[in-house]
Parts: sequence; structure tokens; C-alpha cells
Amino acid sequence: MLCAYSGHAFMGAIIKLIDVWKIYRVGSVEFPALRGVNLEIEKGEILAVMGPSGSGKSTLLNMMGLLDKPSKGVVLIDGVDASKLPEHKIADLRNMKIGFVFQHFNLINRLTVYENIELPLVPRGLPSDQRKKLVIKALMLAGGDESWLSKKPSQLSGGQQQRVAIARAIVGNPEIILADEPTGNLDRASAKVVMDTFLKLNKHGLTIVIVTHDPEIANCTSKIVLIRDGKIVDIKDSVFDECILNKV
Repeated sequence: MLCAYSGHAFMGAIIKLIDVWKIYRVGSVEFPALRGVNLEIEKGEILAVMGPSGSGKSTLLNMMGLLDKPSKGVVLIDGVDASKLPEHKIADLRNMKIGFVFQHFNLINRLTVYENIELPLVPRGLPSDQRKKLVIKALMLAGGDESWLSKKPSQLSGGQQQRVAIARAIVGNPEIILADEPTGNLDRASAKVVMDTFLKLNKHGLTIVIVTHDPEIANCTSKIVLIRDGKIVDIKDSVFDECILNKV
């Protein structure tokens, strides 16, 4: 199978969910957020997850990102069953394999842009000069500018802050980017820049999953996973002509 946007062949599943359930309990009452989800995402793929509020989109993303554990079922990341790992090994796997981008950027305003991007590298014990090279490279890949490095996030626009957040997500050279409503707080022009950045990163081989309510964002990806009431109800091809990058 060939991705229409990345230009390279897929090489097998990097994320695989097998009969994944997530059930929250309040007293004796159970609230299933995911109901028997089965999904394979191949290396080098870029896809969107869509569904109404409360459908389980963010819970699904949390499972893929090893931020939460299923009540039942298996989550494999590049063939590794995270449920069989101790917590510190799960944290290591997450740090090495996965980058996260959020709707509200989740940048730390008391730190500079440089320090925010550097954060995922700190646990790795890399020398400062190597960290600096990686930070600058990541910011350039994310469409940023070196002049931002000494600024605080609050001194940047929303679109610029999201590009900093993307740089932080990719600085550790992960294979997977998980983005939860990454354009939800942005104006249309900034959303286009961010989406263009994701497509360029996909061409570098990153696997990208984007949760979104916006069909013009979803249609920039290779396919769209539709979720409702905790179940995947459809997986369909996107319509690239309806991508936000093709809209005036």
C-alpha cells in the first residue's frame, strides 16, 4: 500500500490495538469509553480520527500514546506489548518512540522556547551541545525560526506556539506523532501552516495520528477513522481536494 501524501511504502503496523476496552467506574456504575477497538496503523501512515464529542477519540489517542492502560485488550507499539512492561520501561518506550502535540500547546511559560523543546531530551543524559543541535534542527523542521529560541511562549502567536510544540514532539526523533486537536485553537492561516508541517514531517517518514473535529484537516491525511460511542464504525479514504491546504 502506498501513501498518497508521504510518497513511501508502508512497512507494517507500528501501532496495533486488539479488542481494546476502556471502562471507567464511578462507584458501582461502569462507563465504557472504548468498546472492543481493533485498529492497525502502518509505519509511515498519516491518518485522522474523527467523531462527536465524547465518542472516545482522546481515550483512543491516550491508548496509542501509552498514557493510559486498557481495561481489556492489547496495545502493541512497534510489536511491543506495553502491558507486559514495568512502568519505567513504558515511560522509556513513550519517550523514545512517541511525540505528543496538544490543542492547548502545553508549553511551560516560565521556560524559554529553547528550554521547552529541550525537555524530552533531558532524561536521555545527552551533552548540552548535542541537545542544542537537536533543538535547532527540530525547530527548523517544524517551520520555526531560531529567533524564537530565547523568547517565552507567551511572546509568540498561537500558530508559532504550536510549531514550537511540534518541535518539542519531534526533537527526540520519535517514529510516531500523536496530535489531539492540534489546530483547534488556531485561526485558518495558522491551521494551514501546522497541517502543512505535519505533511512535511510525514514525508520524512513519521507516522502521524491526528484527532480532529475539522473535516478540512482530516482530509489532508491518507484515511479517516470514524469513532462513535467507543467503537470504530468506519475507516474511509480521505478526499485530498477537501484538505484545508486546497481551500482559499
